[in-house]
Amino acid sequence: MQTAPEQSTPGKPQAKKEKTSCLMIFLIALGISVPLLGVLSALAIYGVSKYIASAKTAEAKNTVGTISRAAVAAYGREVAVQGALGGETSPGEAANQLCSSAEPVPANIQDVAGRKYQPRSTPGVDFDTGTATSGWRCLKFSITQPTYYQYHYNAGSGYIAAASAPGPRGFEAAARGDLDGDAVLSTFSRTGVVNAQGQLVIADQITIENERE
Repeated sequence: MQTAPEQSTPGKPQAKKEKTSCLMIFLIALGISVPLLGVLSALAIYGVSKYIASAKTAEAKNTVGTISRAAVAAYGREVAVQGALGGETSPGEAANQLCSSAEPVPANIQDVAGRKYQPRSTPGVDFDTGTATSGWRCLKFSITQPTYYQYHYNAGSGYIAAASAPGPRGFEAAARGDLDGDAVLSTFSRTGVVNAQGQLVIADQITIENERE
């Protein structure tokens, strides 16, 4: 009696081959995706860090612009004129005089090294310093919220941005910062100069050094 040939099962080797192929594809995909995810994560972190730094530098730019406008307003502010023989005073001509320099706030740059500084509301301290003709009181400028930068107003001399110093007939509104606390300072400054006609002309742009430091 002749024995029937053993029947083959072609599906089993094919299924095993397909499983092996799928495993190889998975391993290859895994090998590609892990470094790719690392790159994407690094880019995301960089993007977030850049956005945060830009938000912080926006504070400096906006505040320097506001201080500049305050200087222009103070220069053109009307002053009272004394009447003849000591009579009553009345609104007169524009002062046409720059406010004298202000004390920097905060006084120590270390107070904004990698952190915010809360301006104090105590009378005669921080932005409540100066007189009717000098400092922050003359400018009628103040900040109440925490800041990332040290703010300056200098008139005639003492400029911190030497490259854009306006000379003895000018002023400088400036911010200095140390966002990452590495002692390398960023500087934002805008200047104004009184021209020969007695007009106060301010610079069109803010001068920036080491923007994100």
